[in-house]
Amino acid sequence: MLATMAPGRAQAEALLLIEASTGKVLHAENATYPWYPASVTKLMTLYTTLKAIKDRKVGYDTLLTVSKNAVAQQPTKMGFKLGTTVTVDNALKMLMVKSANDVAVTIAEGVGGSLEGFADLMNANARRLGMTQSHFINPNGLPAENHVSSARDLAILARALINEFPQDDAYLHVHAIRYGNRVMRNYNNLLDRYPGADGMKTGFICASGYNLVASATRNGRRLIAVVLGSYSGATRAQKAAQLLERGFDGNGLSWLTPQLGTVDKLAPIDAAPPNLREEMCGGHRRKPPSEDNQEEEVENVDASATPGGGPAFMLSNLKPAAGKYVLGPPVETVPPVVVFTGPASHPDPVIATAAPGKKKKKVAAKPNGEGASGDKPKSSAKKQAKPKVTSAAQ
Repeated sequence: MLATMAPGRAQAEALLLIEASTGKVLHAENATYPWYPASVTKLMTLYTTLKAIKDRKVGYDTLLTVSKNAVAQQPTKMGFKLGTTVTVDNALKMLMVKSANDVAVTIAEGVGGSLEGFADLMNANARRLGMTQSHFINPNGLPAENHVSSARDLAILARALINEFPQDDAYLHVHAIRYGNRVMRNYNNLLDRYPGADGMKTGFICASGYNLVASATRNGRRLIAVVLGSYSGATRAQKAAQLLERGFDGNGLSWLTPQLGTVDKLAPIDAAPPNLREEMCGGHRRKPPSEDNQEEEVENVDASATPGGGPAFMLSNLKPAAGKYVLGPPVETVPPVVVFTGPASHPDPVIATAAPGKKKKKVAAKPNGEGASGDKPKSSAKKQAKPKVTSAAQ
């Protein structure tokens, strides 16, 4: 254990790469420093909700009601009015794509009875999973004292989501949602720019910097990358892609790589989480940083303002060590998944089953709820029953 300290400014970033199936650590930097998780917290909100569904405490079609507390949430939100109802299934899609803080509170109050009750469930799950550096105060990751995690713990959580809820994996990689006339794209832009990307969640608050838990699969092998504390959404995406590419490629030198064991065996560090507020949200930024501004072009920012004092570049200029681009321009790979308020139009639950090794049948249902303007979505836009059986999750 180290004394209470935080990584120096030049190292104010945490990086971790693991194998999803085995938990084997392929790369680690500051992976066991406590960190403010920001909206990556919503992976635990998702896990806690899926566990409640598995335990039959709620269902995919259980209606949740937007409370006054949910309406008051800022800044990223769906903007629902007090008393609006939404199914657990639709709420989870909005949570994971839009990163909606009002929806996170709606889920927490509906599943846990209250924010405090849901936080208790989140922390109980964290303890059971061995997330020894994590403590959750709320379901959305907005700043709160003692709301912390680490790259190590978030990788453990990501593995648990993949391994315990394979039937719900598509919640992790819905590319975009359509609500009425609004189309909202996933903040995890690796989904449309990195081959094989299939998850998971982004996050940002000033104190944490830009965070990302990402996963990708190639030749049947799935890797999980965690990046905490990047200077922009563009750089966190590139760093995650570089980690994933390194893991898949190996450069033929894997036999020289020191054995780092499995993620659960990484020794937690007794440290205070770094507070990056000044360098992330200080006056040197050309525009206020946020998830909505995640693609900020930082090529004109003074080098001394970037973590480590190194040069800053646009996403399109960033390359891995091998010299090849690992992120291309955005590609419209799949249509948005239609989401809506109000009750579902099918019985609860609708679960497609298949024999091992066979593909699951696709089940689709037409939407039966209100759009953003109170109008029903156009009939030509089909809404799938749950993301695990939709084409948007391929």
